[in-house]
Amino acid sequence: MEKINPNESRPISSGLKAGQKEVKADSIFKKIDDYLIRSSGVPLKEKLFFVQHLGVMIHSGISILTALRTLSEQTENKAFAKILKEIAVKVEGGTSLTKSLKAYPHVFNELFTNMVESGEVSGKLEEVFKQLHIQMKKQYELIAKIRGALTYPIIVICIMIGIGIFMMMYVVPKITNIFTESGAELPLPTKILIESSKLLVDNGPLVFVSLAAVILLIVKLLKTKKGLFVFQGAILKMPIIGGIVKKINLAKFARTTSSLLRTDIMIVEAFRITGNVLSNLHYRQIVEEIGEGIKKGGQISETMKKHPGFFPPIVTQMVIVGEQTGEIDSILEDLSSFYEEEVDQIMENLPSIIEPLLILVLGIGVGGMALAIVMPMYSLTNAM
Repeated sequence: MEKINPNESRPISSGLKAGQKEVKADSIFKKIDDYLIRSSGVPLKEKLFFVQHLGVMIHSGISILTALRTLSEQTENKAFAKILKEIAVKVEGGTSLTKSLKAYPHVFNELFTNMVESGEVSGKLEEVFKQLHIQMKKQYELIAKIRGALTYPIIVICIMIGIGIFMMMYVVPKITNIFTESGAELPLPTKILIESSKLLVDNGPLVFVSLAAVILLIVKLLKTKKGLFVFQGAILKMPIIGGIVKKINLAKFARTTSSLLRTDIMIVEAFRITGNVLSNLHYRQIVEEIGEGIKKGGQISETMKKHPGFFPPIVTQMVIVGEQTGEIDSILEDLSSFYEEEVDQIMENLPSIIEPLLILVLGIGVGGMALAIVMPMYSLTNAM
């Protein structure tokens, strides 16, 4: 029988297989790690830090490659740090900054990449990053204001709903048992309260599952263009919220268009990019219409006049002045500042506006429940 040398083929083969398995395992874990990092997203605060410091570094004469590497080490967000390192590698390999940024559309949107491209072509990259910093800073401040204004009302509403469910499931049944056992004719509010309480107690899981299904269906409809268009249209027609949403969109429209026009981007392209940046589909449609009108030799104000519900007369008149003087970018910047201040003021006053409404809703809910419980007590007292 032929003897097998333990130092020959078999150990080498098994060693290779073990090594291959380790490499494959490392590759799988690397892919999972990459996915988790990318899916975590990049906060606006991190991008604001990046734009501000990149502009400062370019102004100081530091090369883009060195700046990218430095910022990739300074950022606290792992996903963004990884992306910046990859961009630095691309730039070092001879790829332009714009093309490198376009490889990450989930981080750098069309507005960002087009402005950087115009800066690279014109040699005004420092000015472009300054404009981007102003744009993103205003956006960050606006989001912070909205979040701060809505946090308190949302917490109060959630607490109210939680207390209401607890009362209906555990407190109301114990009180209403006295009324049902008496056999007396109960008022309509009491009957509604008892039946609602029974529904929650007997079919609690089914009610919550049905509610979750309805919420999921609404979310799914909002992901469709038609569903979102209808929903956003309804929001714009609401008394208080509609006015706030319009002002936010007007501020974003004016700020974005002004920033784009200050670069070497063509005016038609500027309106196309602005349309894509706006989240409200109604405003996006009108802005695209403005771009198409300019293509045909029309004026910006002509399209705005057709939509007075979206662009108030004061906006149209100021745009007309900008068209006549050739300073449309400055006019739009003034408009953006005006509406941003308006939104800031509204957001500061919003809690004081919403608070009485919350108290009213809470009062109606508690009062209705108390009435439904007290009314049969009087009936039982009179019957005795």
